[in-house]
Amino acid sequence: MFDALGTDYEEAFAGSAAHRASLEQLLEVLPPHARVLDIGSGTGRPTALTLTDAGHTVLGVDVSPVMVEIAARQVPGAEFRCVDIRELPLEDSSFDAVCVYFALLQMSREEQADVLRLAGRVLRPGGHLALATVPLDVEGVSGTFMGQPVEVTSFGEKEFTALVEEAGFTVLSRESNMFVPALPAAVPEPQMFLLARRR
Repeated sequence: MFDALGTDYEEAFAGSAAHRASLEQLLEVLPPHARVLDIGSGTGRPTALTLTDAGHTVLGVDVSPVMVEIAARQVPGAEFRCVDIRELPLEDSSFDAVCVYFALLQMSREEQADVLRLAGRVLRPGGHLALATVPLDVEGVSGTFMGQPVEVTSFGEKEFTALVEEAGFTVLSRESNMFVPALPAAVPEPQMFLLARRR
């Protein structure tokens, strides 16, 4: 799906003040020259760009070759790989932070739990997880996103927060908002941003 969207996706969501605020919150707790894993890195903006501009080392991972190509061009200071994060061999406790912004919505609930546990495994103790989702209690719902067919699975706010905690994290903050993408006939969508620390 995201191969067909390319930079259209970035333009539609570029106005998200909540995403930028989440990144600023993460920057406040990162050590200097931190190593950050960005799961579902998309076009590289704003996440990888913000982090590399702040002097951190970023590895972005995405399953879309088009997105990875765009990201490598737009954020040359980061490294990007086109691979399913669950198939990428990563050392335990090798990152200071992991970002997962809206990358779980096309996964099953079991797969989402797996990725959160993976994030906990690759984070050093005390490392931080910044993530965002659309907090709706839906499973395998078919629809259309930016003109592309999509199947979405998610959790309600309390259930998703509990899932993060069960993966070995302490949730430090939770912010919810309504966001309207810059798209024709767009309607507000709920979003939830979490910052958590690995126990």
